[in-house]
Amino acid sequence: MPLSHHPLVTEFPEYHEQLHKLKMSDNYFSSLMEKYEELDKQVYRMEDGSEPTSDEVVEQLKKERLALKDEIFHKLHEA
Repeated sequence: MPLSHHPLVTEFPEYHEQLHKLKMSDNYFSSLMEKYEELDKQVYRMEDGSEPTSDEVVEQLKKERLALKDEIFHKLHEA
């Protein structure tokens, strides 16, 4: 299975404009997006071997990324 990043604009293409607007106007939302993007990059580095770690750590970070994605999705629906 090829490795890939999971940017929010790809995960939520129908919310592209709303993601941008909220990122620019809501500091909390912007911080959620930043945390998500950093976790996504970290998971990618671990999966491609650039940043060695255990499978358990990768799985935990994936769960954290998913939780952030869920919170972002809920914020998009509230807006």
